[in-house]
Amino acid sequence: MARRSGSILTRLLTNPPSPFTTPTRAITYMPRPGDGAPRTVTLIPGDGIGPLVTGAVEQVMEAMHAPVHFERYEVLGHMRKVPEEVIESVKRNKVCLKGGLATPVGGGVSSLNMQLRKELDIFASLVNCINVPGLATRHENVDIVVIRENTEGEYAGLEHEVVPGVVESLKVITKFCSERIARYAFEYAYLNNRKKVTAVHKANIMKLADGLFLESCREVAKNYPGITYNEIIVDNCCMQLVAKPEQFDVMVTPNLYGNLVANTAAGIAGGTGVMPGGNVGAEHAIFEQGASAGNVGNDKIVEQKKANPVALLLSSAMMLRHLRFPTFADRLETAVKQVIQEGKFRTKDLGGDCTTQEVVDAVIKALE
Repeated sequence: MARRSGSILTRLLTNPPSPFTTPTRAITYMPRPGDGAPRTVTLIPGDGIGPLVTGAVEQVMEAMHAPVHFERYEVLGHMRKVPEEVIESVKRNKVCLKGGLATPVGGGVSSLNMQLRKELDIFASLVNCINVPGLATRHENVDIVVIRENTEGEYAGLEHEVVPGVVESLKVITKFCSERIARYAFEYAYLNNRKKVTAVHKANIMKLADGLFLESCREVAKNYPGITYNEIIVDNCCMQLVAKPEQFDVMVTPNLYGNLVANTAAGIAGGTGVMPGGNVGAEHAIFEQGASAGNVGNDKIVEQKKANPVALLLSSAMMLRHLRFPTFADRLETAVKQVIQEGKFRTKDLGGDCTTQEVVDAVIKALE
C-alpha cells in the first residue's frame, strides 16, 4: 500500500530525519517493534464474523510458517469493560490483531473499541482505500488513505441528561490531539511519497471545535512545503468522494468524520470486506478490518460461514510489516490479491458464493 517505504506501520514511527522538521519532535512516534525475532501477538476474535476471519488469519499464518504466536482472549462487545488481562497482554506484546467488536446501540454499555484506544492511547486510525486488481468498481484510480483521530471528538463519550428528556453530548477537540494527528498524516504523506493532504472539517458551523482542528493542521502544514495542503467541508467531501474520488490522496479527519469518510471511501474502492486497517499509538498497535461497517456481519453470514476474510488477511500483512517480517507480508498480500484477481473464490459481497474456508484454502494454495 506504500509507495516509498512499504507501510507507515513499518517506517513512519521510527523517527527518520525529515528535511522539513526539526530534529527534536513534539510527538513521540511508535518505536521499532523488534528485531525480526518471533513475536507474540494478542488476538481478540471478537463478535459475529470475528472468530471466522481471525481463524482464517491463524490458518494462513500457520501455512506460511510465519514467526508469529497468538495469545488469544475472548472479548465480546456486550461486556461492561475490556478485561484487565487483555489490556496487560497488549501492553506486553505491543501488537494486537482484532476481529470486530459489536457496540450496543443505546443503553449504558460503552464501546470496547473506544476503551481500548483510550487505555492504550492508540490515537491514529489508518485505512487505505484502494482499487484491488480484478475487482470491478464504479471508479478507477482510487488510492485514498484516511487518517482519523481516534481518541476524542464526538467519541469522547461525555454525555449526561440535563433534565428528563434533554441529553447533552460533548464534542471534545484539543490542540494536542489535533496537532498529533496532523503531524502523523503529513509524516505518512512525506515517507510514502504522497503529494496532498486534505483536512476534513465542519468549521463553518463548529467554529471553535473544528476551527481548532483546522488551525492545528495549518500550523503543521507549514513544516511540509513539498506537500499540497487543502481543506474541505465534510458534507462536500462526501459528495466529492462519490463523484470524483481520484482527486483525494491523504485525508486527515477528526474522529466522527473519519469513520464516515473511511467507510464511504471503502465502499467506492471495492467494499469494506477488502479494506485493511491499523490503529496505532506511541507504543501499541491494533490491526483490524479497516472500515467498521459490516465488521461483525450478520447472523446469516455467521451461520453459513461465508464471511469475507480478505480485509483481515490484508490487515495481518500490515501487521507482519510492522513486526519487520516484510517477506512474509509480501507473500501474503500477493497470494490474497492473486485469489481476488482470478475470481474463482470470492464471498458473496465480492460477487461469489464461497465460504470463508474456501477462500482461505485458495489463499493457502496460492502461497505454495
